[in-house]
Amino acid sequence: MGSRNRSIRFKIFLLLLLPLLSLSALWGFVLNLTMGDAQSLLRANTLYDTIGVTSTDLGLQLQAERVRSAEALTTRELTEVLGGQRARTDKSVADFRQAAADAGGAVGDDLRRPLDNLNMALDRLALIRSDIDNGISSRLAGLTEYNRVLDALFRLYDHLITVSDLEIFQQASSLQAMGMAREYIAREHALAIGALADARLTPQETAAFTEYAASRKFLHSRGLAGLDVTLRRPYEQVFATEPFLTFATMESRVIKTGAPPPDADSWHRAVDKLTGRLDDLGKTSSDALAARTSQAATGTVVEIGIAGGVGLIAVLASIIISVRFGRRLAGELAGLRAAAVELSGRRLPDIVARLRRGEDVDVRKEAKAIKVSGSAEITDVARAFGYVQHTAVTAAVGQAALRRGVGQVFLNLARRKQGLLHRQLGLLDAMQRRTHDPDRLEELFRLDHLTTRMRRHAESLIVLSGAAPGRAWRKPVPVIDIVRAAVAEIEDYTRVSVETMPAGAIDGTAAADVTHLLSELVENATIYSPPDTVVQVRGDLVSNGYAVEVEDKGLGLSADEYARFNALLAAPPEFDLADSDQLGLFVVATLAQRHGIRVLLRRSPFGGTTVIVLVPRSLVTEQSALEAAGGDGKAALPSRTRKKALAVVSSGTHAGLPRRVRQANLVQQLKETPQEPEQEAAPEPAERSPDEVRDLFSAFQRGTQRAREEASQEGPMSKGDA
Repeated sequence: MGSRNRSIRFKIFLLLLLPLLSLSALWGFVLNLTMGDAQSLLRANTLYDTIGVTSTDLGLQLQAERVRSAEALTTRELTEVLGGQRARTDKSVADFRQAAADAGGAVGDDLRRPLDNLNMALDRLALIRSDIDNGISSRLAGLTEYNRVLDALFRLYDHLITVSDLEIFQQASSLQAMGMAREYIAREHALAIGALADARLTPQETAAFTEYAASRKFLHSRGLAGLDVTLRRPYEQVFATEPFLTFATMESRVIKTGAPPPDADSWHRAVDKLTGRLDDLGKTSSDALAARTSQAATGTVVEIGIAGGVGLIAVLASIIISVRFGRRLAGELAGLRAAAVELSGRRLPDIVARLRRGEDVDVRKEAKAIKVSGSAEITDVARAFGYVQHTAVTAAVGQAALRRGVGQVFLNLARRKQGLLHRQLGLLDAMQRRTHDPDRLEELFRLDHLTTRMRRHAESLIVLSGAAPGRAWRKPVPVIDIVRAAVAEIEDYTRVSVETMPAGAIDGTAAADVTHLLSELVENATIYSPPDTVVQVRGDLVSNGYAVEVEDKGLGLSADEYARFNALLAAPPEFDLADSDQLGLFVVATLAQRHGIRVLLRRSPFGGTTVIVLVPRSLVTEQSALEAAGGDGKAALPSRTRKKALAVVSSGTHAGLPRRVRQANLVQQLKETPQEPEQEAAPEPAERSPDEVRDLFSAFQRGTQRAREEASQEGPMSKGDA
């Protein structure tokens, strides 16, 4: 799993975790090694107190039983002394086995096998005794069986030395050699006792005696060489005494002559004194070595405690320092991050929003320095952010001033252009009234239509600059008039079909903007649809307001484009001067946002695009309310605008040009049906001069005559034309 998207706090934690884990692992490894040494020493002490002590007594009892068994093998007599010794040996075996059980966990895998071998050898004692009692075994064979049991015991002694301290291990091995030498003295004594009973040694027994003596000398030399001065000096003193010298002399004579010792009493006294002293010395030396082992274990434990404690303190101190360092660094970075997020997410957007609203922004006051404490690098980054903030605010203020200047230029040019176009429309209207030539009227009509579109484009510039176009009415305007006026302001108006709409009216303050909005959408539908198709405009009074639909039969848009355009219409961004391909869309979005109008684009079932314009209920007035307020639902727009809308929205065409609606350009008095005398009549316009009336009737007559001529050229009028 990558950490690319992890937080800085997490990365700092990972950075500090590895050395801390390494330090902890190293401390644990060293502690384990030292604890292993201490445990080894403590284990050796436990084994000595249990198996070591009882096994020493077991060896002495087995040696004593072997001597008594040698006498019995020679005399073939079972004495009470032999029975008593066997009982003592059995008790020592039971004590040894109980001590082995008490040792418990101190008995490791390395000691388990020799301990099992010794127990198996001890189990054979009953068979060895039976062979002796039944006279089956010879003297040398019986003694050899006891030797095998004692060999298993001494192999156990070898595995009891498990200390890791080299000096203690060397001393223990040397004492083990001295103890084995004591065993060979006991073996020589057992053979000599049997030979003294019948005054002879067989050749096999002489060879065995010679082997025992050689092994004894080798082990004494090896043991003395390994012991230190404190433990060696008592053995040297024993070897210099009369019992050992007497024993050594008799030992050499037996080897040379192959006969038993000549003086049995001297042999017994020398061996008894020598073995007694060696046994006492062995016990004293073992106790001294055990004390050394315990002292070494205690010292090791103390050293482990000191080293482990110091190491633990170092590890904990490293962890605490690392955590504090990490938290401090993470806190500094978090403060820098919070300052940067506040700058990018709140302060700069707030400044930009205020600039959009036209408020004045003081760069020195708003571009405050980012206050972040910490290391030099953190403060340098904060200072750099401050420079970036100052530059961004300065640039935003400059851009806002530039946009205001450009918008003011747009507004001034559009206002001037709008004034000129209004004057031009007035002149065109006057020219239409004075002209009687139908061809000239047609040209004036085209020029009038072109001027109307130019006025809409001028108003678009005013909308983009953030100002209102300026056209407004005090009374509500019928929706049908607004739709027809919107259609009249596009170029390809002949392709637009306006369906019957339910009665309804739009608030007069928003009528001009709604007309402009619809004209942009209808013109867009005619531009992006085939020229031989019809753009349908329909409306309906719904619960949320008044809905107007504009549907074309073009190629439509992709789902992503619909989503993008709908998002722009729902929340129009700031107008970008570089993006001039969608001026109409920006105008629609701005007008919709100004009056709370919802505009939605979606795919048409016929493959094109359907635009739904929902005028909110707050801007809609029902027709009944409009009539109750004193309006007739037809005269809300100015007379010239309304006549223009009625004239261009027609049901038939001739030679690609719109067909004039009958009486569309007549004055109000001639066109409308007089009201009943009892009703209150609306104020009539001022009386026209006779010349004006004559010109109007002449124009009407010429238009009628021309229409008849055109009808005669096209052929008989069909039923549908009627």
